[in-house]
Amino acid sequence: MRKLDTRTIVVASHNAGKIAEIADLIGPMGFSAKSAAELRFDEPDETGTTFEENAAIKALASARASGLPSLSDDSGLVVEALGGAPGVYTANWAEKADGSRDFAMAMQKVEDALAEHGAVTPESRAAHFVSVLCLAWPDGHTEMFRGEVAGTLVWPPRGTSGFGYDPVFQPEGFDNTFGEMTAEQKHGWKPGQTQALSHRARAFKTFVETCLEA
Repeated sequence: MRKLDTRTIVVASHNAGKIAEIADLIGPMGFSAKSAAELRFDEPDETGTTFEENAAIKALASARASGLPSLSDDSGLVVEALGGAPGVYTANWAEKADGSRDFAMAMQKVEDALAEHGAVTPESRAAHFVSVLCLAWPDGHTEMFRGEVAGTLVWPPRGTSGFGYDPVFQPEGFDNTFGEMTAEQKHGWKPGQTQALSHRARAFKTFVETCLEA
């Protein structure tokens, strides 16, 4: 397991919501970081069929372009009643003909698919979010960190916080959706805390404990 011996990294993402969450997580760690979007790196084609493969594609592209260690996230919504869809294609479900993304449309697609499968009870609407962080070095070495959080899909969407499918995802043990939580409630985590709620925070906790702590 390779330790990260610098606090200067690239956040390998062009997703504004994801960049903001990662910035919230790495800020307390004293990182100096810029995103692939800020550096105007081209977005690599995500041709993988797993979260790990796509995370590696993004992290390695930024590491090689910048000459610095790069941290990427590939994440998605896995719905049991839909056979794991949308999964690694979570963002694709939001794509419009002009190339932009509409997550209100994506959430409606998920809801329509659940209705087609007769998934109308909370028990039949189980889902979980997955986040895989990949830390990549310019020499091609990578380390992976996976986090998951289970929950239930609600309808109609609730809340305007977060991004993506957050307004329809209610994590286990909570009455609010991710869309109704503050950023601190959803993904706030700092070293020393034993619990992390969101999938991305859980993956980040493992990253810190593995690559940063002595």
